[in-house]
Amino acid sequence: MTVNELIEKTGYRPLNVSSGYREISGIYNCDLMSVVMSKGFAGAAWVTIMANINAVAVAALTDMAVIVLSEGAALDSVMVEKAKIQDINVVQSDKPIFETSLEIYELMQNA
Repeated sequence: MTVNELIEKTGYRPLNVSSGYREISGIYNCDLMSVVMSKGFAGAAWVTIMANINAVAVAALTDMAVIVLSEGAALDSVMVEKAKIQDINVVQSDKPIFETSLEIYELMQNA
């Protein structure tokens, strides 16, 4: 499933989509940046509430496909600009982390 397909199928709000064609290879959940840096993986949909510039840097470092901000986490303008510069996809879900992750998982299983 691509980032564009994720948006289309879930209705998540696109906050920055510069590479919507990116394939999502799995789901990663964690809000502790040091753990995400060491265990995050390329192609992941990173479901988190970490809506700051450091999240963009970690997503770039690990080559994640998309940051999915759950629980309606608000994106600040600095994060938006950094995401645009580094071509990091960011979408927003109002659902809790678990429900957001489960929804993505189920879509991936049925793709």
